[in-house]
Amino acid sequence: VQLVASGGGLVQSGGSLRLSCAASGRTFSSYAMGWFRQAPGKEREFVADIRWSGGSTNYADSVKGRFTISRDNAKKTVYLQMNSLKPDDTAVYYCAVRTKVGGLGYPVSYDYWGQGTQVTVSS
Repeated sequence: VQLVASGGGLVQSGGSLRLSCAASGRTFSSYAMGWFRQAPGKEREFVADIRWSGGSTNYADSVKGRFTISRDNAKKTVYLQMNSLKPDDTAVYYCAVRTKVGGLGYPVSYDYWGQGTQVTVSS
């Protein structure tokens, strides 16, 4: 499975961005897609996850009510709409594929990773 993330950029506090992650290859093996982020000097942290079938979603508490994850099965693409952005949201954002039912939110449970896209929120 190959993942290509895009949509990052520089935005002012309170602004919005939409990230995209396009999947290709053996995508039939994927169970869910997740977004993670990693700020300088910090560990990679879970942001959101969505199941390909049924569309069940999960969010980190820090982004609930501000971020929305969605998917387009026909395009094999997952989106992360980010509203009311804060400087603390500044990080490299990664999309990843989970092929197993368990392990939601744990980076080790995701088998394939995109290259990351930088999101910078200025105050």
